[in-house]
Amino acid sequence: MIKIALDAMGGDRAPRVVVEGAAWASREMDVHVVLVGNERKIKKFLKKTVYKEEKISIKNAKEVIEMSDPAAVSVRRKKDSSITVGINLIKDGKADAFVSAGNTGAVVCAAALKLRTLPGVDRPGIGVVFPTLKNPCLVLDVGANIDCTPKHLLHYGIMGSVYSKYILGISNPTIGLLNIGQEEYKGTELVKEARKLMKASKLNFVGYVEANEVFLGKASVVVCEGFVGNIVLKVSESFAEATSKFLKQELTRSLLPKIGAILSLPAYRAIRKKIDYSEHGGAPLLGVDGRVIIAHGGSSAKAIKNAIRTAMEYVSHKLNQHITRDIG
Repeated sequence: MIKIALDAMGGDRAPRVVVEGAAWASREMDVHVVLVGNERKIKKFLKKTVYKEEKISIKNAKEVIEMSDPAAVSVRRKKDSSITVGINLIKDGKADAFVSAGNTGAVVCAAALKLRTLPGVDRPGIGVVFPTLKNPCLVLDVGANIDCTPKHLLHYGIMGSVYSKYILGISNPTIGLLNIGQEEYKGTELVKEARKLMKASKLNFVGYVEANEVFLGKASVVVCEGFVGNIVLKVSESFAEATSKFLKQELTRSLLPKIGAILSLPAYRAIRKKIDYSEHGGAPLLGVDGRVIIAHGGSSAKAIKNAIRTAMEYVSHKLNQHITRDIG
């Protein structure tokens, strides 16, 4: 049985929502979840939910790295934090993967320091799955590494291709490089050099992708440096939220739009499901010598459950072995 270490103290509504997500997973999946965090608080919420006792255990951790804490400093100082203890469970072979909705910087820092990177990989990257008019698209990196080299971007393309193939089920993923235009002369020197490397590689490289083409599904994987990727992610999240509110405001202004909204409810639900991050659960931290999934800070119990599912898929598909082979 796959064993997943879960940061019970990470997220805006932890530990309640995290415990609920773990309990949900225990009822539906062949998984053992190790809840890492304040044992007293975890037990308090476990008593309020239904779960398979043989599939849930607790690893006590006395400290918490808060969202506002500086990442590197906190990882070094708070050695008994739920993030540090959870990463150590992977390092010591006591868990197959780690899931956290906590401080992203701290998770990346702890994983890089304690697990190191896979052979041949210089920097890890965070990949987020975006819905498109075609197949799902993995955007990589969205915040782990803001100071990239062309080689880093090439590695992101390779790792993204592996993830897209084995987790998203796309047989021959196309790889695009995010840029401000499609012409070869456009972009920074970083992007231009990365383009040369990708074009010369074995990747199914389709060239530059502009930001307005991401949701059109031009590429299965869109590669960019973390600074740019994080902006793309945050703008997309805020636009999805604002659009939902705009629709609600307009559809409730008068009787006729309300009737139309009721008739269109199945379509609205289908669209909402496509853009709901909780359906995908979490973002993989690709490139570290371990399996780490980073969930959204505002994760619901459903999102936590699906992040556990994503971690299980990461383990069962032996993703890191494929990455090491392709980069080597």
